[in-house]
Parts: sequence; C-alpha cells; structure tokens
Amino acid sequence: MAEALGIHELWLFILSGLLLNITPGPDTAYIIGRSIQFGWRGGAAAVIGICTGCLVHVFGAAIGLSALLMASSAAFTVLKWAGAAYLLFTGVQMLLSRSRPLAEVAAAGGDTSLARVFWQGALTNVLNPKVALFFLAFLPQFVAAESPHKTVAFLVLGLIFITSGMLWCFCIAAFAARAAGRIRQSAGAVAWVNRALGGLFVYLGIRVAMLEAR
Repeated sequence: MAEALGIHELWLFILSGLLLNITPGPDTAYIIGRSIQFGWRGGAAAVIGICTGCLVHVFGAAIGLSALLMASSAAFTVLKWAGAAYLLFTGVQMLLSRSRPLAEVAAAGGDTSLARVFWQGALTNVLNPKVALFFLAFLPQFVAAESPHKTVAFLVLGLIFITSGMLWCFCIAAFAARAAGRIRQSAGAVAWVNRALGGLFVYLGIRVAMLEAR
C-alpha cells in the first residue's frame, strides 16, 4: 500500500518519527505539568489537544495550506503574531493565577479545567507556524515527487507520526501522574507548576514572535 501511494523508506520514516517524538521539548513539559496538576486525565487532555493541533497541520500540509503559508509572508506574519499573542496572554494568565489543590479544582468543576487544558494544547500547536513548516519539510522527504497520490500519502504519514507520538505521550502522562500524586494535593506545589507552565508559554510566545519566514 505504501508503495502504491508513492511512500518510500517507510521504515526510516517510522524510526525518525519515533526519535523525534521521544525527544523532550515544550509539548513534553506541558504534558508533564498538566499531569502533575490534574492527574492522568489532565495529562491525557493535554496529549489529545497537542495531537489535535498537529493533525490540523498535517491536513494543511496535505492540501497545500502549509505551502501557501511558507510562500506568503503576509499569511505567515498573521499566523505568527496571532500565535505569539495567544501564547503570551495564556502565559501571563498562568503566572498571575492562584492555583488550588486538585480536590478543590474538581469540586469547582474539573471538566472545565480539562477542556481548557485540551484547547491550550491544541491552539499552542495550531497557531505555531513552526509546526506547520516542520510537517511541510519532513513529510515530503518520504513521498515520491511523481506520485499522483501525494495528498493521501501525506495524510497516512502524518497519522503514523501523530499516532506514535500520542502513544509515547500517554506513557509520559501516566508516569508523571503516578509519580506526582502527593504534589497535586498541595496548593503551593501546584502553584509552582502553574508558574513554570506560564513561563514556558511566555518563552514560546517570544520564540514564535521572533520566528522569520524562510
């Protein structure tokens, strides 16, 4: 099937994807932080949100939106500043928020917090042009230039990449949640985690704002 779609060296793509997915980065830090705060459910919500954001970029690469983003400086600039503004706003909000123990959060409506965790993870990736350019640069290397099924090939490769990353991130979330059971009951510890995540969002916002189109 892979050969019929013009996909070549699938084994190398899977290996490269695994290595990229297990390399620690901002997404890993976000998943660990949310797992510490909200337990396994919070970590899972973060994972699903991040993967949803990546899926948007895979579809974008498949239908050519990422190529348009790369070619149009205006489109790139709009997405860049929208992403930077969202990340900075979210980061500052986290830095200024007052965290509570997990029991209090659940009593006040934990589902709302989990929904927020999901959307933060998703929007962090959707509004980051760097993620779009990554998929645009990575996926075509494993698809034959003359293939008449490039769109389907991009989608298949993207789903393989996201699936392997999701499984790995679920393992991270489960481990972090199990290791931090007592931390979640401490308002002070949760507050420090929230500040660390806020600082991460601010850092990412600055990084995105400084990103230049290639």
